[in-house]
Amino acid sequence: MGVVTLDQVERQIARGFRLLRFAPDIEAAFRKDYAAERVRLAAIWGVIGTLIYDLVYFGDRTMMVDVFTELVIVRFLVFTPFVIGCILAVRRWPDALLYDVLSIAIAVLGVTLPMAVATQSASPYLFVYQNGNSAAFLFFVIALRPRFPAVLVGLVLMCTSHFITTQLTGAFDAVTYSGIITFYVTLSIFLAVSAYFLERMDRQNFLNQLRGSLLYAQLEYNSERDELTGLLNRRSLARICARLWSGTPQSAVAAILLDIDHFKRFNDVHGHIEGDACLRAISQCIRDTADEASFVFRFGGEEMLVLSPIREPLTALAAAERIRVAIESLAMRHRGLEEGCVTVSLGVAFAAPSQVTLEGLLRDADSALYEAKRKGRNMVVLAGGTVAGTRVA
Repeated sequence: MGVVTLDQVERQIARGFRLLRFAPDIEAAFRKDYAAERVRLAAIWGVIGTLIYDLVYFGDRTMMVDVFTELVIVRFLVFTPFVIGCILAVRRWPDALLYDVLSIAIAVLGVTLPMAVATQSASPYLFVYQNGNSAAFLFFVIALRPRFPAVLVGLVLMCTSHFITTQLTGAFDAVTYSGIITFYVTLSIFLAVSAYFLERMDRQNFLNQLRGSLLYAQLEYNSERDELTGLLNRRSLARICARLWSGTPQSAVAAILLDIDHFKRFNDVHGHIEGDACLRAISQCIRDTADEASFVFRFGGEEMLVLSPIREPLTALAAAERIRVAIESLAMRHRGLEEGCVTVSLGVAFAAPSQVTLEGLLRDADSALYEAKRKGRNMVVLAGGTVAGTRVA
């Protein structure tokens, strides 16, 4: 299943879904949600439905005395264990198609079993007895609520089974039999139309909820991102800090603080539009160069911050040097400098979270960054004195 985007949902809402079908990614998400919801209710409806079905025992005892033993067997020893097995199956394998198939099987079996036994009965109450199957039709569509195609298949199979077994009883003349057919066909049409609109409502609600959750996620994402560069902003530092500072006692965190060399001069010479483009290019370069476990922030102005769970100080130094080299390799023109290339200076601080606060770690990184600037820029300085990089200006 692909990731569903807000644009996909918006297009689906605008396009509609008359055939009760979404675009592939949204349909996959709907099936997953549908299966989870049905599985959550499967045990409840299974118990209620089976209880109602088995309570017809009292009707069997009064109306179908001559086949009462057989009806007890099919209700309690065949249908009830089958329903329990279906509940266990959908809880073990929560799949939309499996749920639909088992719902059809339960409905068809529920209609067929008592009427198959009734074909051997000479009871004068067969007309009243067969009317009880209308409850199975209602339970299938309203309580079990499989998807619309499954409803159509189930209603056709239930009608077919009921009509065949009713005819095999031999208890009804042609007029009465045609009345039974008319009643169940009319009931099935009504239930099919109801099922269509029930699923349409379910799908509309799903789209609205999905759109709402995606809008919230987008707002939450945007609230933690710098609008210009797309990097994390300082507002997100508390959340990231809590994650990094909740690691094991043996873990360590590196802070890489970098600053674009002579960026004010770049803006003065190139203008702020190109200055913004420069910030975006460098931000993208840092994202591409930093490892997946790192968090990259726009710390302020032309300053960027990388926080990484790194075990060794030399590993942090090497990571910062890769960033410096990658930015220098962009070879972005800087007409305000003789060398004409945009570079960065980087300060690196490294410590175990148990030994330092975020503020303390950033102070150390800032001191190292200032030292890199003092020593000539375009270099990496590790708090404590280790230097990497090349002096350019």
